[in-house]
Amino acid sequence: MEAIRILLADDHPIVREGYLRLLERQPGLAVIAQASNGEAALAAFADHAPDIVLMDLSMPGAGGLVAVEAILARDPRARIIVVSMHQGAVFAQKAIAAGARGFVSKSSPPEELVGAIAKVMSGRRALSSDMAQEVAQTSLGKDDIAALTRRELEILQLLARGMGGRAIAKSLGLSAKTIQNNLSQVRAKLDASGDADLVLKAQRAGLTLSG
Repeated sequence: MEAIRILLADDHPIVREGYLRLLERQPGLAVIAQASNGEAALAAFADHAPDIVLMDLSMPGAGGLVAVEAILARDPRARIIVVSMHQGAVFAQKAIAAGARGFVSKSSPPEELVGAIAKVMSGRRALSSDMAQEVAQTSLGKDDIAALTRRELEILQLLARGMGGRAIAKSLGLSAKTIQNNLSQVRAKLDASGDADLVLKAQRAGLTLSG
């Protein structure tokens, strides 16, 4: 199995060195290029076509968000994780809105960055634990809802109204295992950490309304 090829973009050499040491210790990860600003990150992406880009937000010249948008304009399939000292849901939301697949704060444990890479490579969105709760309190977007099947949406609505798995199964005439399988799919699609997180997301999106 080929290693996941990573581009590091951060204006602080000591930070890049720290990431390099962390990532090179992980089986299946390889840092293939580095950049100290947004322009250099775009050039390095064009030259190396990495599997993952780890992008700082605050850099000289073109900042991280500008670089994220420029890279995605070149290749919409690019997988970018913003890694920043800035904390607060607004920064994560801006990064995701720009097209980043994940956001990890620099205060997070090292294993969260490694986990975020694996998560994004599997096609999911990744948020460090210190950001997940804040971001979960925002409403689900139309694209998130559209990704659910009619059955998944129905199950999510019942869950959000306080019904447990067995009650949902009885209400819909399905087996408890089928309900759990559907909930597992919903958690994956909505990047939820568990049923409580699903309920919070559904409530914020207004899915608890009857009808």
